[in-house]
Amino acid sequence: MVWSFLAFLAIFVAIGISSVLHSRGTKQDYYLASNDVPASLVGLSAVATNNSGYMFIGVIGYTYVTGLAAVWLMVAWLLGDYLASTFIHARLRQATVQNDESSYAGVLGNWYGQKDLALQRLVALLSLVFLMAYAGAQLVAGSKALQVLLDWPQYAGAIIGAVMVTLYCFAGGIRASIWTDAAQSVVMMIAMGTILAVATLSVGGISGAVSQMQEVPGFLALFPDDLILPGLAGGMMFVLGWMFAGFSVIGQPHIMVRFMALNKQGRMRQARLWYYVWFTTFYCMATAVGMLSRIYLGDPSVFDAELALPTMAMELLPPVFVGMVLAGIFAATMSTADSLVLNCSAAVTHDLIPQNIENTRILKFTTVVMVLIALVWALSSSESVFSLVIFAWSGLGSAFAPLLILLALGFRPSQRACIVAMLTGLGVALAWRFLGWHAAVYEGLPGIISGLLVLTVSLRMQGQIALSRR
Repeated sequence: MVWSFLAFLAIFVAIGISSVLHSRGTKQDYYLASNDVPASLVGLSAVATNNSGYMFIGVIGYTYVTGLAAVWLMVAWLLGDYLASTFIHARLRQATVQNDESSYAGVLGNWYGQKDLALQRLVALLSLVFLMAYAGAQLVAGSKALQVLLDWPQYAGAIIGAVMVTLYCFAGGIRASIWTDAAQSVVMMIAMGTILAVATLSVGGISGAVSQMQEVPGFLALFPDDLILPGLAGGMMFVLGWMFAGFSVIGQPHIMVRFMALNKQGRMRQARLWYYVWFTTFYCMATAVGMLSRIYLGDPSVFDAELALPTMAMELLPPVFVGMVLAGIFAATMSTADSLVLNCSAAVTHDLIPQNIENTRILKFTTVVMVLIALVWALSSSESVFSLVIFAWSGLGSAFAPLLILLALGFRPSQRACIVAMLTGLGVALAWRFLGWHAAVYEGLPGIISGLLVLTVSLRMQGQIALSRR
């Protein structure tokens, strides 16, 4: 088991390091691969980065506890993600090339070719804070898997992950990340498919699984039983909230930078096709594995739900396949972690420091510092992977999605309106979670809507909505 796991990791590291042979030694190449990534690699890389340890550890753990109602997370998330991509992704990539920018914050602050440093730095600062929390969650997810399957101390996985991320980023920047993401996405799919097939057979096939699930009280209920709003109304708000969670993908710099790096504008549809076919297949398998884990592992009150998948793998599979599943889990966490620290590095070197840095050695050193900060965060965090990821995801989506929507539609809100909208959206989302209302409605919904309202009112006052939409 250990040797198969280490063999897969060695392959990933070799793929990442080999990208240095294609490096052009520029900042644009380090952070955006010179906008020269094929559609297939864009799609597979975005899937691997989006799924991450959240899918292997968080979603399966949530499904293990919640049951059939967790399906709505998948349906709503994919729908929201798809709706956002229909008009955002291509326009974001176009603005990236037109303005010769190297970062997500740079594009938002320079959408119309008139650089707004205050806006760019605020986007970068918020990105830095939330992406660090996100990166820490990925290292925690990898650590949990190693702890269960190899009985290693939890810090071991975080340190190994940090070393791998450093090697990827030091070698070829975003290109190394994208190349390894593509390889990792294949291993992730095989690993999830293997555990799904074996787990289904172990409980007597599909009919046997359904029969046993029916014996678990409330497990096949249509909606979760802990919703604050009763009945259908609560269920609809639950679904709508998670649709906004999927829509929030446009506020995630580490995912959107993949589409910004696409080699040709006309191939965005191909990239999206790769992304959604792979994403939908993987999400369906993850949800099914989460449901099977409940009848296989039993009562969640005496078990850490986020350890469901690695525990099942250890009990059901021979050692060589356990190593593959573990590599899939670890690959998922690393594919996201390396993207996160690269975006943090870009936020510092391209957006926050007054003098933009072009020296790639300094860029790489900054990336290493970001990895160390994420490692410290992971080692000191006591939050669950699911909570950390949702916290970061909703914060970024609430802050950036409203502005990106208006920019992509051709509006030009003032600097003040943009800043107020970002802070309002973020503030509402954080307050919503702090008050515990996220149990009824995902906090990204009120966060994004409040930001859009601020921008809409501002544009109406400027006369843009009715008179001068571009």
